[in-house]
Amino acid sequence: MRIAVVGATGMVGQVMLKVLAERSFPISALYLVASENSVGQEIMFGGISHKVIGLAQALSLKPDIAIFSAGGSISLEWAPKFAQVGTTVIDNSSAWRMLEDKKLIVPEINGHLITKEDKIIANPNCSTTQMVLALKQIHAQYGIERLVISTYQSVSGTGVKAIEQLQNERQGKKGEMAYPYPIDMNCLPHGGDFDEDGNTSEEMKLVHETRKILGDDSIQITATVVRVPVKGGHSEAVNVETKKPFELSAIRKIIGGTPGIVMQDFPETNTYPMPLYAEGKDAVFVGRIRRDTSRPNALNMWIVADNLRKGAATNAIQIAEIVKDL
Repeated sequence: MRIAVVGATGMVGQVMLKVLAERSFPISALYLVASENSVGQEIMFGGISHKVIGLAQALSLKPDIAIFSAGGSISLEWAPKFAQVGTTVIDNSSAWRMLEDKKLIVPEINGHLITKEDKIIANPNCSTTQMVLALKQIHAQYGIERLVISTYQSVSGTGVKAIEQLQNERQGKKGEMAYPYPIDMNCLPHGGDFDEDGNTSEEMKLVHETRKILGDDSIQITATVVRVPVKGGHSEAVNVETKKPFELSAIRKIIGGTPGIVMQDFPETNTYPMPLYAEGKDAVFVGRIRRDTSRPNALNMWIVADNLRKGAATNAIQIAEIVKDL
């Protein structure tokens, strides 16, 4: 297939190229697309050097699939243009996620909903993706009444400047600040922009996207997003209250049998998910599964994944794999 990667020089774009190669995605032509400042740069893929091109040139080439990771404003302007010439766009920004006529896809959960007619498909927020993968089968069997979520998100979720800020601070160097405060030796309870109710946009993504992917607007959800001094890998403490009673052994069996999940839940050997070991992997790791004795039908779990891979690039490539087989 003729594939365009829009935002190919960015952090997620680079991981997308890596995942395309690892999964041996069948590519007859690869178009690496970026801003005008990057046009003409050369990037190696499959042992071949590819020149970076602009969006207008990529559009004229009419790729079969265009995977966007270039921000919401670029996607809003250009995704419809690509769709109009027959390209299927898989978009990693938040631009299209909550529109009723656009599908928000985690392949293991709702990949079957994709049709040939879907020309713009939304990739969920990284924190949402890893969480709903762990929750889908629990919701299907017991019904989820309420979720209380606390995230511990790595600086790579903010971008290259945030990684540079962390590294500079650890080395005692002054440099450009991606955050309003130091991130090393610190935690920032701030992800995205604050709304009038005091919630942040990252927190509300967890609320709205989770309901859409699980197909249930009745789930009560509250979230607190925290940025932590970790380079890669998002962690989440999730409290789940179900509608029906459950046995913890059944919950463990459900989670352990979910495709895409690796259960690491052996307290006796200090075995639990950590971003240290999740970085660079595609799986979602789940552990610290235990009953919440303060509430009936409630449990706690700890969910960790590489936010650049399953949280972004890998999920997008998995969607592309479904599209190519339609």
